[in-house]
Amino acid sequence: MNLKPLLIAALLFATFPVFAQTEKQVSDTTGYNAIIPVSKQSLLRDMDVIMNMQYAFRNEFVDGKYTNGHFNMNQWRLEIKGKVFDKVYYRLRQRYTRSIEPQSEDNMSRATDIAMIRVDVSPKVSISAGKLCADFGGIEFDLNPIDIYQYADILEQADNFLAGAGVSWRPSTKNEFNFQVLNSRTASFQELYGQPPGITEAKTPLAYVANWRGSLFGGKIKTIWSYSYFTEAEKTHMDYIALGQQYVGKKFSIAYDFQWSDEGLDRTGIVSATIPDNLYPYAVEKTFYTSHWIKADYKVSKKVNLSFVGYVDYAKWKDNLDPQKTSDDVRTAYGFIPTIEYYPFEKLNLRFFANWVGRVYQYSDYSKHRFGAVDYNTGLFQIGFVTPLLVL
Repeated sequence: MNLKPLLIAALLFATFPVFAQTEKQVSDTTGYNAIIPVSKQSLLRDMDVIMNMQYAFRNEFVDGKYTNGHFNMNQWRLEIKGKVFDKVYYRLRQRYTRSIEPQSEDNMSRATDIAMIRVDVSPKVSISAGKLCADFGGIEFDLNPIDIYQYADILEQADNFLAGAGVSWRPSTKNEFNFQVLNSRTASFQELYGQPPGITEAKTPLAYVANWRGSLFGGKIKTIWSYSYFTEAEKTHMDYIALGQQYVGKKFSIAYDFQWSDEGLDRTGIVSATIPDNLYPYAVEKTFYTSHWIKADYKVSKKVNLSFVGYVDYAKWKDNLDPQKTSDDVRTAYGFIPTIEYYPFEKLNLRFFANWVGRVYQYSDYSKHRFGAVDYNTGLFQIGFVTPLLVL
């Protein structure tokens, strides 16, 4: 007996809302058609259902003091993808650790990461449309979210999944070029920025993303580089550059990302969040963020991996709106994540981990004296598991 159709149906019923029937049944019958017709069941051979999970017992600290301990589902994303027709593919990924309320800009929940179709026009060219994963570039962003224990500042605050369309061109096995046109945000202008004086919202707020996935030095270095241009308001835009490179050896691998975000309006929001509302109760202009991120892995054996992630994030305010401003520097944040990972199964991508997620936040003298900002640090010791569990 083929159980795959029954399991698919059960997942669908468990995943999406089911509403009560309002019309009275006028007859009963003992003969029913299959939920998934026999003629369609062959499509299931081209379908994958993946349960992306990161689960842990978390022990949290602030300024060295223990504050909380609890079990937590850090990540839980159900992914369904496959082929429905020759050269036509689909992908849906739903997040169960996000609010399901539809957003004002794209009428989709932020809990929906991806809901798209892809059409392969030729062996080298494909187009995609729907809610997409913005191809922002960088190794950190390219990883499955369940493999991230803590994002650096820019990606942590970004809208990474946006509605739009894209085209991909693969001239060779070593190079791929992608271009996307996306909504620049999921929420409305007012929800994101408030009412900055003298700023007029753009009538067509879009983001343009260009990405190159390739290699350098004879294929020894993998690259994911991108440039993004966001229009948010008239005569105001945002430039974002991400340059990711990675070396992968037999036992040792290392990756480095550089991120650079020059924002006409404070899209990342860290600077605006530092400024008290009684001074400027809206997103400020001319903010600037940079980030350096590194990840190193060493395979002690087939079952044990040692990992270290470190990053430093800079937040600056280049505007001269504040007459008491003495520096562009607002905040510098550091992160460090040493991790030990254990893979008990050779043929199953399931790992258990223990790590420490440390963050240090240091504010400039200007931020301390003008905004009352205070330096602090946080720590998180967690033990758990990570798996992209392929259930079908």
